[in-house]
Amino acid sequence: MPPRRIAVIADSDTRWKWGASVARRIAPGHALDALFLRTRATPTERQLTEIGIVPDTRREVTVAELVDDAELAAADVVVLATVGGTTLALTHGLGIAWEGRERRPVTVTGYVGVVYEKMVDGLMTRAGTDLVLANSAYDADRFRAAFTSVGVDPDTVVECALPFLGGEPYARSAERPFTLTFAVQPSVPKGREARLGLLERAAAHARRHPERLVLMKLRSLPGEHTTHVEADPYQLLVEKLAEPAPANLRLVYGNMGEVLDRTDLLVTVSSTAALESMHRGIPTAILTDFGVREAHGNHYFVHSGCLASWDDLDAGAAPRVDPVWAARQGVGKSDPYAAARARIAALTAAGPLPALRPYYSPQRAGAYLTGILERNGLDEKGGPLAPLPGDGTGPLRTVVRRAARSGARSLYRVGREKVAPALRRWGRN
Repeated sequence: MPPRRIAVIADSDTRWKWGASVARRIAPGHALDALFLRTRATPTERQLTEIGIVPDTRREVTVAELVDDAELAAADVVVLATVGGTTLALTHGLGIAWEGRERRPVTVTGYVGVVYEKMVDGLMTRAGTDLVLANSAYDADRFRAAFTSVGVDPDTVVECALPFLGGEPYARSAERPFTLTFAVQPSVPKGREARLGLLERAAAHARRHPERLVLMKLRSLPGEHTTHVEADPYQLLVEKLAEPAPANLRLVYGNMGEVLDRTDLLVTVSSTAALESMHRGIPTAILTDFGVREAHGNHYFVHSGCLASWDDLDAGAAPRVDPVWAARQGVGKSDPYAAARARIAALTAAGPLPALRPYYSPQRAGAYLTGILERNGLDEKGGPLAPLPGDGTGPLRTVVRRAARSGARSLYRVGREKVAPALRRWGRN
């Protein structure tokens, strides 16, 4: 009998962390195959090392290459750890490629963090996979209600929790200084002025509390990419502080779980690290200095009991999460992936799986679907787009290649006005 395998398709370091962690939870003992999509955010070696999950095999691929990939089709389970549009394109293309097969992989997708915006947008692009993982009871209720209303099987939604919630329960250690860790986000807050202002406040806290250690937990090196673009990295902004950074303010990298091992107070605007911290019982502050706003995502934590400002923290605040709220968010569950494993086992035992059927079909949403497929290199038949005419040196080809190097989203934003009319003019079979 061939070894059992689970494949994770990921398009960034964050989604690899989520997808690989899910894979370990839902398919313990399976060999892990990593398939990294070639995008602007393809993980670097340093990012992969920091995450710390080593796959048994790894490749860099495109969506179009995966459609006819025999190794992928032979996997037992495939985790789609990709942005919603790419998940839709993969479900569409793989659904066509695998139709009629006696055996196909069970497909699993979900969300990397809290779902605080564009819930319906993201959910509809994930509809049609075998399992849509919800990170909390709160999300599961919302997802099932939405699926029921549009005619998608609500049983495909499976309640679990964020897969990287774990670690030892918090206990204050007298062997190290009290440590405040700020969990950095690439795009929250946005803008150089706001990010420099946040860094100034962190530095001021460190000066006010010289007995404390203040860590800025960074996501990436300047020039590295994550799911969200970081235009003003703190590594550069620290040189712009009005006064030199105090010695007890440090910029650090590393696995988030390991940083939390030495954290006594986690501070963030809305990072998923807050849930990791709450899970371990670490005092956690959701920063209000930039407002409690949907644009920042910290509105999600309104009922958590953890909202606080830098002034509050300067005065000694150390918020603890409300246990009722935490339980609704999947925090503290003992075996959150038992239901997902049971669902996969039941699907596998039931015989041939039905064909993958995304909610967005050419008949239901052709205009929307076509654009998403094009941005991922597929046509409506699930195959690779036909090559563009020309010898590869003309202006159109230059636009396409430049856009492709910067990622599929840029192809849509930068090249569509030039590419689409040309495709219509030349036609495509």
